[in-house]
Amino acid sequence: MMRHVLIAISAVLLGFPGISSGGDKLRVTTTTTMVSDLIRNVGGDQVEVTGLMGPGVDPHLYKASASDVTKLQDADIIFYSGLLLEGKLQDVLTRLARSKKFVYAVTEGIAHKELFEPESFGGHFDPHVWFDVSLWAKSVDVVVKALSEVRPAGKSGFEARGKATFAKMMLLHQWVLTRVAELPKASRILVTSHDAFNYFGRAYDFKVVGLQGISTVEEANLAAMTQLVDFVKKHKLKAIFVESSVSPNAIRRISQDAGVKIGGELFSDAMGTPGQLENGYDLGTYDGMIRHNVNAMVEALK
Repeated sequence: MMRHVLIAISAVLLGFPGISSGGDKLRVTTTTTMVSDLIRNVGGDQVEVTGLMGPGVDPHLYKASASDVTKLQDADIIFYSGLLLEGKLQDVLTRLARSKKFVYAVTEGIAHKELFEPESFGGHFDPHVWFDVSLWAKSVDVVVKALSEVRPAGKSGFEARGKATFAKMMLLHQWVLTRVAELPKASRILVTSHDAFNYFGRAYDFKVVGLQGISTVEEANLAAMTQLVDFVKKHKLKAIFVESSVSPNAIRRISQDAGVKIGGELFSDAMGTPGQLENGYDLGTYDGMIRHNVNAMVEALK
């Protein structure tokens, strides 16, 4: 009995491997910029977030470096987007979860009936859920529960910030609905580099057409480019869009061949640079990312 007590006391004094002591900030490692922003909002000053992916990084193609693996191993808790968005990183995350690491996909709280399962994606769900703001808001509960599990003493703070984050997202959702209402329905056709905006289209009543599929692993072929040129001409579109995390070359070629302007650069699989302001919005935040995209779409398609 005494031996067990001494072991328990030693564990508290020295800290369990990978778990920081109660007075320290939780060391959180995240994958995408959207997930990093979410954790910072819910965790507040109780967390120290290290994001693996920065602005303009494509999570579909991202490969973990040796330093990334170290950051994941050293973390108290790991958050990733899930639904196979982090394709080439998924094996590493799965192995860490099996080793009893605290590893959470923020999308795991979203019911399957609310997810897209495109035929072209081999029986997997579309992972780009953050473009339906009301759907992404459902990830807040997962984060609050996970952080509270690892740091019970901070539960009240996590819950308070979680409620505030959820409320802010719902206001953003209403803003998007109001902003896109400025466009007549016939003008709500969004052509982009890859199929990242299906959830956006469903939530905000847009027809969405991507040159590439949901993943960017495979490049678009000539037939797909020709087909999209014909589509743009047929519908007399005023603008098409490039994406920050996908090469713009194919869309630029389509712009030239179809005689349509490029309406701007949209943030798709990554947010903008933190501190970069546009109309008062920080493009390095989820809120700023969504507002930039919607403003660009509405102004170009009017």
